[in-house]
Amino acid sequence: MRNFNVIFVFLRKNIFKIRMSFNLQNYQFSTGERNGKNVIFVQFQYNPLLKKELKKKFPTAEWSASNKCWYLPDINSIRTKIGMTPKTEMGKAVISQIHPVNQAALERMHETLLLKAYSPNTVRTYCVEFSQLLYLLKDKHVDTLTPDRLRSYFLYCVTKLKLSENIIHSRMNAIKFYFEQVLHQEKLFFGEIPRPKKKSSLPKALNKNDITRIFAQVDNPKHLLMLKLCYGMGLRISEIVNLKITDIDSQRMLVHVKNAKGKKDRYVDLPSSILYDLRNYYQVCCPKTYLFEGQNGGQYAVRSVQAVFKIAMQKARINKPVGVHGLRNSYTTHLLECGAGMFFIQELLGHKDIKLPKSM
Repeated sequence: MRNFNVIFVFLRKNIFKIRMSFNLQNYQFSTGERNGKNVIFVQFQYNPLLKKELKKKFPTAEWSASNKCWYLPDINSIRTKIGMTPKTEMGKAVISQIHPVNQAALERMHETLLLKAYSPNTVRTYCVEFSQLLYLLKDKHVDTLTPDRLRSYFLYCVTKLKLSENIIHSRMNAIKFYFEQVLHQEKLFFGEIPRPKKKSSLPKALNKNDITRIFAQVDNPKHLLMLKLCYGMGLRISEIVNLKITDIDSQRMLVHVKNAKGKKDRYVDLPSSILYDLRNYYQVCCPKTYLFEGQNGGQYAVRSVQAVFKIAMQKARINKPVGVHGLRNSYTTHLLECGAGMFFIQELLGHKDIKLPKSM
């Protein structure tokens, strides 16, 4: 009888695991837009188990009341997991259709960006934005454009394409780079074209009570430590995932942040309260190279850190429009409230200047 009970419990546990395994055949996926962003809609016959499977497999899944279905970010990593064809990287479709007369201009632009050691993100953004202009020019050579023609093009971007201020600035910067850094035109050549006024919004920060509630919802030691580094040391997400074990100096209680924004290094104080959690985490997880590594080794993904924070916010029932970068802004706010000087905070954050965050 005892053996029968053991077998019954074993079967019940394994049947539950089989039921809880994610099966793509239970879901229908389609692409679309929501609030101006590309998303993947997920539809399935309502079942609490299927809902739980979806949220477990994709923590970033959200419910759309207007579409009456769940949706996911339309990114290639998710497309691969659900068996969809990866989308062409933004701008590649346009680049392939550029007239041969302007292909050399794009290549010179790319080479100059690489020689000047711009970051991969900047290289990609500049080339994509510049290619939009080249695509519209067709067989007209870009080098023959006058300030008036460029002015008309940017007016077209504003009035017809309805591009945001940030995209207009990125496009202007890319084209300005080509004429001034590649063709070595005088800066006055581009100075005649006005720029759209940028929105002046203050960074958003959380209060101390909210942060305590968020941390209380995180059970995974690795996830909790990442969020604590964001808040306790004011680190950017990119700086956290780039940290290596050798960057931690527990004797001097310092963390060496390397190749941060603007390719600048800096030292940040390591709080004693975080050192205890750091040592416990290291003994349990045993990372090899990076301080935070993925399941298969290597650098931890930025999107995963963002997902951890978003889930913690939902569990803590904090409905405020702030992302994980808000922990860094909160670090600034709370230092100011404790009487720290602006120059001191500026050095800690690695900023040339500093905006006061808006506490929420």
